[in-house]
Amino acid sequence: MLNEEQNLSHHIFSKNIPEEATRDGYGKGLIEVGRNDAVVVLAGDVGESTRCHWFGSIYPERYIECGVAEQHMAACAAGLGISGKIPFINSYATFSPGRNWEQIRTTIAYNDSNVKIAGHHAGVSTGPDGATHQALEDIALMRSLPNMRVVYPGDALEAHKAVVAATQLRGPIYIRLHRAKTPVFTTPRTPFVVGRANVLWVSGKGPAFAKATAGKKPDVAIIATGPMSYEALVAAHDLEKQKIATAVIHMHTIRPLDEKTILEWAKKAGSVVTAEEHSVRGGLGSAVAELLSGNYPVPMEFVGVGDQFGQSGTADELAKAYNLTAKDIVDASKRVVKRK
Repeated sequence: MLNEEQNLSHHIFSKNIPEEATRDGYGKGLIEVGRNDAVVVLAGDVGESTRCHWFGSIYPERYIECGVAEQHMAACAAGLGISGKIPFINSYATFSPGRNWEQIRTTIAYNDSNVKIAGHHAGVSTGPDGATHQALEDIALMRSLPNMRVVYPGDALEAHKAVVAATQLRGPIYIRLHRAKTPVFTTPRTPFVVGRANVLWVSGKGPAFAKATAGKKPDVAIIATGPMSYEALVAAHDLEKQKIATAVIHMHTIRPLDEKTILEWAKKAGSVVTAEEHSVRGGLGSAVAELLSGNYPVPMEFVGVGDQFGQSGTADELAKAYNLTAKDIVDASKRVVKRK
């Protein structure tokens, strides 16, 4: 994985890096897995916004419009999932799992039904829709459920891969997706295995310009998820210039957590920063802290949304307002290194 990203350094940090919303990659993934007759797609009256209508235009006989009835959609999918089908349910994350969490818990997770739950328009980057449509608690809700996997793709290509992987895995899985376009920092060849993190950067072993810290152990391990992993890469680039050695771990799967990789880099670096477009309570940062506190405690800093709801604004405005930028990861890294 690392060698491939070394070769892509000119692409990752280019001003012309392509951007695409993860919901678009998801929609393309549905079209690919649609060749499997067992795949069924259910929509909660937001087929166009969630891109699942692309599947419906090609496979209308396996596309079910449930209307504004997220609880009903989850229950229907649960029945399909224990009957040999592979249902994908689609709505905004504030409504699914936000509104139908009990149905997901009792009819899907409890029965280990083979349902794939796509939570769209997550995070503050949903923008002008405001707090009611900005899911900041969904990871916490879903990773608490037995039998549930939680996947948070970093870019559109990974969202596509996540759909394919979810189809091949038996059991419920939650896929978190965004409305806003974000940098595509992986490639079609980048490995994607549910439950296995990708190490994207190690100072001194990364791109050609990473020379200042060559031969030095990392000062900090930055563990990020979703599109925030690109911000972590930009932060690592900036930290390199300041002679602070980093490792960037892209944790696209939050459950099951890649505990081996986290512990390995926590021991090498001696400090950890987590980054996510989610509340700092109950998300990736909490999962990493739970692991480290019981196995290898090190100083930690959390980059994410604090104890508050979102508000209306553009995606860029809100990223700055809620401290979700590369600069915020840089600042957190400096703070945690001082605490070692």
